[in-house]
This record gives sequence, C-alpha cells and structure tokens, in this order.
Amino acid sequence: MPSRPMNPGGASRVRRRVLLGAAVLVVLVALAGLAAYLTRDGRSPSKAPAVRPSSPAAPSTIPSAPRSQPRALAVPPKTHDPIAFGKAAAAALWSYDTRAYSRTELRTALRAWLTTEDKYADPASVDKVVPSPVLWREMAANRQFATAKVHEGHFPDSFTRALQSDPGAITQAYIYAVTVSGKQSIAWKGSHAGGAESRTSTLAVQCRPHHPCALVGVMPSVAP
Repeated sequence: MPSRPMNPGGASRVRRRVLLGAAVLVVLVALAGLAAYLTRDGRSPSKAPAVRPSSPAAPSTIPSAPRSQPRALAVPPKTHDPIAFGKAAAAALWSYDTRAYSRTELRTALRAWLTTEDKYADPASVDKVVPSPVLWREMAANRQFATAKVHEGHFPDSFTRALQSDPGAITQAYIYAVTVSGKQSIAWKGSHAGGAESRTSTLAVQCRPHHPCALVGVMPSVAP
C-alpha cells in the first residue's frame, strides 16, 4: 500500500481496515493464531458476492427464479442479538434489485446499517459488495435482481474460544464476529429461470448494551 504522505486516500483505506481488524481483535487478542489469520487475509481481496450480468446461459440453473415483484431496500432490524442482526445484514448485502432503485440508493441504504462510531465503521468493506456503475448499468438493462435466503448464522469457533478465555475483553467495543451462510438467487427480465449460488460471509457486528446492533463491516475472509 502507498505510504501516507504519497497517497492520503490510500492511507485512509488502510486506516479503516486496521480499525476494523483491531476492533474485532479486541475480543480475539487471546488467540494469536486467529490474529495471524486475519492479518494475512487483510492483504487479500474480499470475496464479494458475484453480481455479474446474467444471461439465459448462466450456470446453476434452477427450476424457478425469485419472486419477480420489485423489492424495497432493506432496513436494519432493531435487535440486540448479534447473530440475528448478522443474518439480516448478510441478506441485505446479498440482495439487490436494479428495477426498483439506483446503485446510489443501494449504496446509501447499505451504509445505513453501519455503526455511527466512525473509529470502528468500515464503509469501504460494505461498498465492495455494490456493483460498479458500469456493471450496474448492464444489470439494469437486463432488469436483473437478486434475493437472498439465509440458512444459519453463528459465532466462529475461534471467536467463541477467545471470548470464553477472556469474557471482559469485549466490553471495550462490544464487537462480535458472526459468520452467516445462505444462498443468493439471481433472475432477470421476468425470466422463469435463474441462477443460484451459496454464500458465506463473516461480519463484524457491534451490539452495545441498551443500543440496537449495527454493522461494523465485512471481514476480508470467512472465519469458520
């Protein structure tokens, strides 16, 4: 990465990544192995959901596509359960509808899931799941949309072990690691066929006492 003096924008992205990793490591500090895992993966690109334009020849054909009625943008649930929030956030991140709203509206809506604590929030990790302007235009021309079905959510084993070894460590930022798995279904132009792919993401979720949960960001890699 460029140094701070040479590229302030790049430095800002680095700072956001470091803050996200540090926030999660508050509760993972007792687990050096996972810390090394996250540091290594921080140098690799995030595996974001595929949102390339579909065609009748798309792989993973399924008998029926998601319901064709345009869908509204998802809003964060008012919950104090990090797993429930993580599942809802993953469903929002894996969904889009070019027929119902613009790319800018989707990006703004997803950012509304983020914590208002700027030193922890990582909007860049959320922006990565939003298609580029060029790709969005191509998908919109096909009236492409995607829906998500979440199968389950859980705390990664490494996170649970670290929390058990030092329960008080989480009380600084109240940030939890939540791994969510499910399926993303894609359809276009009112077609009765579509594509479906399995999805798994690890999210950083903040749930402070007496406050609804909020998203911190999307981790660079999945923690089982």
